[in-house]
Amino acid sequence: MYAARRIQKKMRYGEATVTVVDPRSYMTYQPFLPEAAAGNISPRHVVVPLRRVLPKAEVLTGRVTTIDQDRKVATIAPLVGEAYELPFDYLVIALGAVSRTFPIPGLAEQGIGMKGVEEAIGLRNHVLEQLDKADSTTDEEIRRKALTFVFVGGGFAGAETIGEVEDMARDAAKYYKTVSREDMRFVLVDAADKILPEVGPKLGKYGKEHLESRGVEVYLSTSMDSCVDGHVVLKNGLEVDSNTIVWTAGVKPNPALSRFGLPLGPRGHVDTQATLQVTGTDYIWAAGDNAQVPDLVGRKAGNENAWCPPNAQHALRQAKVLGDNVISGMRGFPQKEYSHANKGAVAGLGLHKGVAMIVFGKVKIKLKGRLAWYMHRGYHGMAMPTFNRKIRVLADWTLGMFLKREVVSLGAIETPREEFYEAAKPAPAAAQQEPKKTEAKAS
Repeated sequence: MYAARRIQKKMRYGEATVTVVDPRSYMTYQPFLPEAAAGNISPRHVVVPLRRVLPKAEVLTGRVTTIDQDRKVATIAPLVGEAYELPFDYLVIALGAVSRTFPIPGLAEQGIGMKGVEEAIGLRNHVLEQLDKADSTTDEEIRRKALTFVFVGGGFAGAETIGEVEDMARDAAKYYKTVSREDMRFVLVDAADKILPEVGPKLGKYGKEHLESRGVEVYLSTSMDSCVDGHVVLKNGLEVDSNTIVWTAGVKPNPALSRFGLPLGPRGHVDTQATLQVTGTDYIWAAGDNAQVPDLVGRKAGNENAWCPPNAQHALRQAKVLGDNVISGMRGFPQKEYSHANKGAVAGLGLHKGVAMIVFGKVKIKLKGRLAWYMHRGYHGMAMPTFNRKIRVLADWTLGMFLKREVVSLGAIETPREEFYEAAKPAPAAAQQEPKKTEAKAS
C-alpha cells in the first residue's frame, strides 16, 4: 500500500497504471492487533481500505497464482470466477509473512494465530466466551479448561497479546459472580531463554518479571510437543488442559513465493539487492517481510551478513525507497540504495504498562512502565497510516480514559446465519404431527 501510494505521488498524469492485487481489500496495521484483541481499539480502525487510500489505482481482490517472467504476465485468481492473465511492465512483490508453524499434533485444529484482524476479533470473542462458559457450569473440569489460556511465543506478538488479554480478562471478571482473576491461569511458553529479545536482555527480563507479578506463568527454553483436544504437553513435562491456545511463535515468508520463479534466500525470502531490486532482474522489486534486504548500516559496522529484520519499522521505509526506485526505473534513472539505522523498539504489556528502547546514534535510552507505554502509543499512533485512522484510533484511546472497557462477546458473529437457519429449516415430521394429536384430544 505504501509503495503504491509513493508511486502514484511521484508519477506524472497518465504515465502508468498502478494495479494492486490482494485477497483482502484492506491493509492491516499489525502492531495494533493486541489492542484490538483487548478491546482498546475498534477492529475497523486498525485496517485501511485500499480503494479509499488508492483512489487512482486499480485494486483487484484476488490472488496472484503464477508469474511468467518471460512474457511479463501474472495469473490472477479472483474471489469468484475464472482465473485470468494480467500483463505488467514492472512488478512489486510485497506478500508479507504468515505464521510460522510446526507439525505439532493438534495445533492446526486448536491454535489461534495473531496475524490478521479477523484472528484478533476471534481471540477476543473466544476469551470472553470462555468466561461465560466457566460462569455457567458446575463441572470443575470444564471450568478449569475454559479458564486456562496458553500462549506460545514470547516475542512482540506473544508478550503484547498475553499482556493485553490478561488485562481484559481481569477487567471482565469483575462482572462475573463465580469467576475471578485467581481462577484463571495464563501460561506463556517460548523456546528461547528470554522474552522480548527486540528490546534487549534487561528490558526483556523486566517484561518477564512484570508478567509474572500479574500471575502469568512464563516457561522459557521449552516448547509445546502436542495440544490434541486442548491437552497441552510441554517439553519440560508440564501438562495442562486449555480451550485457548494462541500461537505467536514467529513468522515466515508467504509460501506463495515458491511458485513465482524468483531467487529465494535460505529461509524462503526473495533475494534482493540494496536497491530492493530482485537479484538478477531490472523490473522486479521486493520489500517488507517477504524480502531478504541487505542491512547496509549493519554491514558498515562490520557484520557482513546483516539483513534487515522483518518488522514494520523497516517495511514502511523500504516502501518509500521502492516507490522512488520504480519511478527511476521507468525513467531510466539510477536506483537508490536502502539504508536505515534502527531507531529502537517499543512494546505494550497492557494498559499503562510497557517497555521501550529508543536509539539516538550510539545512545540507547531504556524505559519501562507507564512512560514506555506512552512511547508505545505515541510511536504507533504516528505510524498508523492515514489521518482518518490516526484520528479514529486517538478517539478510541480518549474514550477509553473515561468509559469502562467493553466486555461483550460477539462469538455468534462468526456464524451469523446459524440462528436464521435454525428458524427457517423445515420442522421434523414427528414435530409437525404432534399439534394434530393435541387438537384431537381437546375436541
